[in-house]
Amino acid sequence: IHPKALEAMSEIGIQHTGRSKRADEFQGVDFDIIVTVCDSAAEECPIWLGKGKRVHHSFPDPAKAEGTDEEVMKVFRAVRDEIEKEMVALLKTYS
Repeated sequence: IHPKALEAMSEIGIQHTGRSKRADEFQGVDFDIIVTVCDSAAEECPIWLGKGKRVHHSFPDPAKAEGTDEEVMKVFRAVRDEIEKEMVALLKTYS
């Protein structure tokens, strides 16, 4: 995970623990919804064969941001905040 992503999450009280996981680690696990959040995931993720509706929501990749450290952090914060807003709205439609 990008260090600036960790910093942006830490600013709102989220401490990352764990690791990224491959989709095949979840074979046989049923989900209500599977959300991908970047264009490469929408294009490259394997077809989900388990239960659950697959939803894609595109967000810009903040790791591609350029500029000063503060300008790049601003992009990470903006994407973090947009993900929170959109995911809360999405989950409300499934509750």
